[in-house]
Amino acid sequence: MGLRINQNISAMNAYRNLSVTSGQMEKSLERLSSGFRINRAADDAAGLSISEGLRSQIGGLKVAVRNSQDAISVVQTAEGALTETTSILQRMRDLAVQAANGGSQDAKAQAAAQTEFAQLQGELDRIAKTTSFGGQKLLDVGVNGSTGYSGNFQVGANNTLNDRIDVALTAAAFGTAVTGSAATAATVTGGGAVPGTYTGGTLSLSVDGGASFDVTVANDATAATVVSAINTAYQTATGSTGTIASEAAGVVTLTSETTGASSSINVLAASTDSLTTALGLAETATAGAEAVLGTATGFDSAGLGVNAASLSNTANARSAIDLVDNAIKNVSTARAQLGAYQNRFEHTINNLNVAVENLSASESRIRDTDMAAEMVSFTRSQILSQAGTAMLAQANSAPQGVLQLLRG
Repeated sequence: MGLRINQNISAMNAYRNLSVTSGQMEKSLERLSSGFRINRAADDAAGLSISEGLRSQIGGLKVAVRNSQDAISVVQTAEGALTETTSILQRMRDLAVQAANGGSQDAKAQAAAQTEFAQLQGELDRIAKTTSFGGQKLLDVGVNGSTGYSGNFQVGANNTLNDRIDVALTAAAFGTAVTGSAATAATVTGGGAVPGTYTGGTLSLSVDGGASFDVTVANDATAATVVSAINTAYQTATGSTGTIASEAAGVVTLTSETTGASSSINVLAASTDSLTTALGLAETATAGAEAVLGTATGFDSAGLGVNAASLSNTANARSAIDLVDNAIKNVSTARAQLGAYQNRFEHTINNLNVAVENLSASESRIRDTDMAAEMVSFTRSQILSQAGTAMLAQANSAPQGVLQLLRG
């Protein structure tokens, strides 16, 4: 081979290979020290784009898990307060049953029971007004015009309706308002029936001509059921083949066969609406009419329908039993719905955690360093670097052979 000193091709070749090896070793060192296979976009442009998308989703899901846990805390706070509300109502019922025992309870004993009963009514109001989470009232529906708590929880990583769960502690969630006038008797005026009353499940009507008859209808009867019962009882009592009752859109109309005059009873079509509510009846010590029992409009004593309950005498105490029973039923319904919310959020958390686990595994396969494989690559580069350095030294010393020729 020729001996040249201006261009040492062997040294240049050794240097080039040594540079490539050094670059590979630097990348291996970076990957081994960071734990990432992709440290910059140049390492894997497509992989970086995919992994960043996965990172966004994983991060969002982890926050969604915390959001769901917060939702459970909110629900548990509300349900815990209602648990105590139930305990209070159970004690109120015990007091009502005690005071209703007129055979052994005199006025003083009933007054003593009424004192505790009134204090418990006040505690129901306090719990409803003060139960809160992070400054947000949870049980104040119906208090000072409040519509109640309505929370929207982000339980997903994206901005879609399916990534959110709404929790509502409003009257709409647990029932509708009870309408009707308190402490009034049911009176139907007009040619069809003068007057009419509803007591203990019996609707008493008087028709023109002086004929009177009773109709037995359930407190939760629908308008159609009331119409059928009235017409059947009317025909039996008078021997007539005609009808005096008809129904349209939940309104029962009574029409006189002889004069054509009519009057109406507003009985809503839904079976959950009570006939006593439609007739405006309320339990009183004097009238003895059936109590208005409806769904809860709130969680204070007024919303639960026990604010007007009294143990001042035997009749009122007996009425209070029904009112408290209805309140317990409504609070239990609310607690059941809160329990359903909690179970849903727990399943949501489990699902989110599974998604985070699988997405993290996918992101790791793209972005993380396989330490064993990278160590093999680093060891190879290290050996090649040492060999390349030695060969570069040999190549640099090769031109020195020219000096031997110059010495002659």
